[in-house]
Amino acid sequence: MLGRTASSLFWMARYMERAENIARLAEVGFRITLTPDSSEGHREEWRSALTSAGALAMFEQKHPQITHEAAIDFLLFDPDNPSSVHSCLQAARTNARSVRTKITRSMWESLNSTWLTFESINRSDVTGAKLPEFLDWIRDQTMQFRGAFLGTVLRNDGYFFNQAGAFVERADNTARIIDVKYYLLLPNNQPVGSDVDTYQWETVLRSVSAHRSYRHVFRKAYDPWRIAEFLILRPEMPRSLRFCYDWLDRSANGLSEFYGEARPSHSMIGRTRDNLRQANMDDIFQSGLHEFITAFFSCNDALTAQFSSDYNFA
Repeated sequence: MLGRTASSLFWMARYMERAENIARLAEVGFRITLTPDSSEGHREEWRSALTSAGALAMFEQKHPQITHEAAIDFLLFDPDNPSSVHSCLQAARTNARSVRTKITRSMWESLNSTWLTFESINRSDVTGAKLPEFLDWIRDQTMQFRGAFLGTVLRNDGYFFNQAGAFVERADNTARIIDVKYYLLLPNNQPVGSDVDTYQWETVLRSVSAHRSYRHVFRKAYDPWRIAEFLILRPEMPRSLRFCYDWLDRSANGLSEFYGEARPSHSMIGRTRDNLRQANMDDIFQSGLHEFITAFFSCNDALTAQFSSDYNFA
């Protein structure tokens, strides 16, 4: 497969995953605005969402202050924001068009119809009670695309490039949410484990739609150690760092078998996967959660660069 084709499949999957993640962040921001403004964490939720999306600096260049309306517009519709849902869907569609013969009809129709419908929506109509419905629609469409992909595409090198892109992006998003929530939302005068801290950890779970599955696994009250473990180390949690790197390892092994050789990025995936399998939360919290996540960011970013080099992404 040509490098530019592999690149388009990889980034098509990343952008679709990112569109869903941005919709999740916007939903959590909206939920927080409906609760009493009783803490700094509540008031700063939109700042947190923008920071998690890596878009705060650009937002502040365009808007004098953070408001509900400005944040929603910037996260969902602003074409100048490369991480907005608009930009992600457009980029995913552009990449899909360039590899039209490498994806299935179901994949293309799902992605293309999503883009055309999104383009026809009037921004001013997505307000108040209509916003949650619209965010649900975005998530439904990205999941429909994923279902079309998993249900129709050949399990060849294109499949593995697509999966690699999706799980690199998902791991990055989960790590961002953990880091931003823990360090931006916890008020300086509140100890870890306080009621405020517990509520903020609940927002972490909601941002990855995991508050119910957490209860199924632990059957206990929200606890920062358990929630961090759930999002970092639990192999059954589909957005945990461990789950993402288990699947990245499968994708790397698939590419190794397809091309008859393992490349440097595969070793990088294996090291990060092994570190996540061997880690425990006591050690992570003792050495510093922020430091752990910062190191993970470096590994994840380096993996993308090495993966691009290994397969000659254009």
